[in-house]
Amino acid sequence: MIGLINYGMGNMHSIAKALECAGGRVRWISRPEHIDASIERIVLPGVGAFRDCMKALKQQQLQDPLLEHVHAGRPFLGICLGMQALMETSHEFGLHQGLGLIEGDVLPFPAQLPEQGYKIPHMGWNDVLLPDAPHPVLQPLVGRQVYYVHSFFCQPRHDQEVLGECEYGGIRFASAIGRDNIIGVQFHPEKSQRAGLAMLASFIGWCP
Repeated sequence: MIGLINYGMGNMHSIAKALECAGGRVRWISRPEHIDASIERIVLPGVGAFRDCMKALKQQQLQDPLLEHVHAGRPFLGICLGMQALMETSHEFGLHQGLGLIEGDVLPFPAQLPEQGYKIPHMGWNDVLLPDAPHPVLQPLVGRQVYYVHSFFCQPRHDQEVLGECEYGGIRFASAIGRDNIIGVQFHPEKSQRAGLAMLASFIGWCP
């Protein structure tokens, strides 16, 4: 069973449908008691402001159960804002604390990108630049593009926690991060058509 964190930030129906199309069984999680032993893996989606994301998780008392799930070694996927929430801090509208599962920061794209003709937010189809031996969840994305919508990006402190990259306007940033049983992607699998569904299917079958 996949626990889909429902905290009012993100197109939950699209993500739930994509997970089901990829072969998963989904339970919406909006209260701490919903994260029980039947939840084998968790997906934290999200669009919007980092500050509001963390505030909502705390108000719904979901932060501690999420961390307990991760520390128990169960798979965890953060999508877009959900990936950024994995970091220690974000510089979006001030300085805010994240879940602290990946060391590093969330930073804004500069107002003026190094290459001309590019605008913020980064929106549309782009690459996921992967190493020769990709993470198993990301393997289906080799040679394929995915869909991005974001104005901030993650900068992990440790290079080995960068699982994939993307380049936009002369800025190279982490498009996928992770360690152990944790993975986060900056793009939207639910908007990435067959490539996104294939990646979600890999996450559903992933046994870290």
